[in-house]
Amino acid sequence: MGLTFKEFQKIIRDAYFERDSARGLDRTFMWFIEEVGELARAIKNGNRENIEEEIADVAAWLVSIANLLNVDIEKAILKKYRNPPK
Repeated sequence: MGLTFKEFQKIIRDAYFERDSARGLDRTFMWFIEEVGELARAIKNGNRENIEEEIADVAAWLVSIANLLNVDIEKAILKKYRNPPK
């Protein structure tokens, strides 16, 4: 079963919005950057399972930032990439 960005954004909002709001945008963004660093290390180490985990973490933290900024990530992605250049 697939999952839309909208559904994923709601899952993350329901689970983490209160904590993300209390933490604030700046600190949430710093967590996102830390997760990107962890993804970079996983890629460097070549551990497929760890790479997948870190990609999921990066996606979740990015969605948390979108939630704090009240950005519909699915709408933003479609606006930017629905008709990408070939």
